[in-house]
Amino acid sequence: MNLPATSKVSFGGDYNPAQWPEEVWKEDYRLFDAARIDTVTLGVFDWALTQPGPQVYDFSVLDRIVERATAEGRGICLATGTGAHPAWLARAHPEVTRTDFEGRRHRFGQRHNSCPNSPVFRRLSAEMARRVARRYAGNPSIVAWHVGNEYGGACYCDLCAAAFRDWLRARYGTLDALNAAWYTTFWSHTLGDWEEIEAPSALTEHWRGPNHTAFQGITLDYLRFMSDAMLTNFRDELAAIRESSPDVPVTTNFMGMYRPIDYHRWAAHLDFVSWDNYPPDDHSPWWMALAHDLMRGLKDGQPFWLMEQTPSYTASRDVNPLKRPGVMRLWSWQAVAHGADAVLFFQLRASRGACEKYHGAVIGHAGRPDTRVFREVAQLGAELERLGPTVLGARTPARVALLFDWDSWWALEISDGPSRHLRYQQIVVAYHRAVWEAGADVDVVPVTADLSRYDVVVAPALHMLKGDLPRRLEEVAERGGSVVTTFLSGRVDENDHAFLMDVPGPLGPLMGIRVDEWDAREPEVVNPVHLQGSDSPVEVESRLLFELVIPQGAEVVGTYRADFYAGTPAVTRNTFGAGDGWYVAAGLDQEGVSWVVRRVLDRHDLVGPYADVPNLETAVRVAPDGTRLLFLLHHGDEPAETTARSGGVDLLSGDRVTRGEPIRLGPRAVLVLRETG
Repeated sequence: MNLPATSKVSFGGDYNPAQWPEEVWKEDYRLFDAARIDTVTLGVFDWALTQPGPQVYDFSVLDRIVERATAEGRGICLATGTGAHPAWLARAHPEVTRTDFEGRRHRFGQRHNSCPNSPVFRRLSAEMARRVARRYAGNPSIVAWHVGNEYGGACYCDLCAAAFRDWLRARYGTLDALNAAWYTTFWSHTLGDWEEIEAPSALTEHWRGPNHTAFQGITLDYLRFMSDAMLTNFRDELAAIRESSPDVPVTTNFMGMYRPIDYHRWAAHLDFVSWDNYPPDDHSPWWMALAHDLMRGLKDGQPFWLMEQTPSYTASRDVNPLKRPGVMRLWSWQAVAHGADAVLFFQLRASRGACEKYHGAVIGHAGRPDTRVFREVAQLGAELERLGPTVLGARTPARVALLFDWDSWWALEISDGPSRHLRYQQIVVAYHRAVWEAGADVDVVPVTADLSRYDVVVAPALHMLKGDLPRRLEEVAERGGSVVTTFLSGRVDENDHAFLMDVPGPLGPLMGIRVDEWDAREPEVVNPVHLQGSDSPVEVESRLLFELVIPQGAEVVGTYRADFYAGTPAVTRNTFGAGDGWYVAAGLDQEGVSWVVRRVLDRHDLVGPYADVPNLETAVRVAPDGTRLLFLLHHGDEPAETTARSGGVDLLSGDRVTRGEPIRLGPRAVLVLRETG
């Protein structure tokens, strides 16, 4: 199954006309025309509307909504409506609501409030998907099916406990294997019967919270299990849709770097990836670049859909800043630059009530077309229309891979020791940012990915090593590539058991080092690191964790400057075959991380031609016909000028760019250069 069949980058978003009188719909579509909005996502939370009672289905309102969108010539991404269950379902079957870690059964309310292992929820949500698909499958305007909405959360009820035991039987086969994996000889926790396995809760002695436990194997498996349980919910609805709609692509909206769900385990079951981009702040474009690259990497580089973003501000944070003029357009083009074949918003018209009435929208409460936000959306719509089909299906020709692993994320952060201040995501962001700032295209891929096409593999905090990954990393170096990894890598196997060998475990030969000790300190403690390269030496800061490295053939590139281990290695490089392995033993600051990564990229001539221009992001996509598109994204607030390193035509303005000639970039400027020559 491929991406939705569209003639251009899809443009539009979530539309909930059931919230307003039908006379408003006509005006909405007039405004959609003005903004070039060609795609609407319908019915995401319509379960209570379409099934108002246990045996009652009423599609009359949704029929009119779909008919109007079809008559107006819009592409439709039609949802199954199961993002939240209706009140009658919770009243009739209280077991469908979730139980939290403290053991409290939730009542009706919230959104992520359905137990994924409730047989009633599974049956009725699949039936809703079946009926929606059966009713609308023949409509040619439907370009995609949208299952659920932003899956997430966790449940700790008795139904989940029973399902967990079944999941464990399937995974381990025998109690002996489970006891070995969980290391239950510790604290006399050996299990003699499957029914002795307790669901995680604040009441079980070996749990101290949903993120820390004395038995990390149990915690790790419950995280895996809950991710799989919600995947089963998705697959239930997918199978129901396929009964009447075998050919229309199916997706659900992911949430980028979302800790509770292992999207790598989900990716094969989606026809295409889509995700919702709500960054943690309004000044970290590298964070969004990493999330886009991660989403693109879920299906081996296939383009994705940007299913949601706000055109102006969110409403779910303590503070919800407004996107400055030009930012929405810039961030939308950044998504396209990193692989998006759709740019969609939440929401198209502002909700009148409830918690999202202050969430940004293309059309505000007054329905005006002359607001700044609407004008910027209309400008973007006109540009995407001008771009046409040029970018559809285009791929990123990356020679750098960054490994992202949910198991390592979970295992690292549920461990007691060496430091609870360490955050996997922050470590990964720092190394991806270093590649991003150097202007090198990068694929963010799972640890199971084929690494043969990459010259550089960056594997920060690769805490857990599974399968043949150590050997495949060695093969990268043997053929002349470079592998970069960091502190706390190569520590545990897939059961979260420490390797009975020198740290960094099976990575030791590639890195040419061993680590006998490590030191963790409070966040305010700094140990300077002296980095020495072919150019002038630099001194950077390191925090949180400091491994004490003993070279076993590796050359020393950086040394600690303080404490009893001053003068010992903090950064090393080891020759391995025709390539090398780099090990960063300390929590370097961004300057230090960038220094290391830039030297690795330099060796392979992978530093981008615009890497010296502040605030200028570049990305390349190559279309199926071989057309090479270079995106120049200027994140600065002030104008900038640089020299064109290649020639072509800017597809947004129509201007010709000549190699060697000046390029003038206004604040938050975007160029989409179809390169020639």
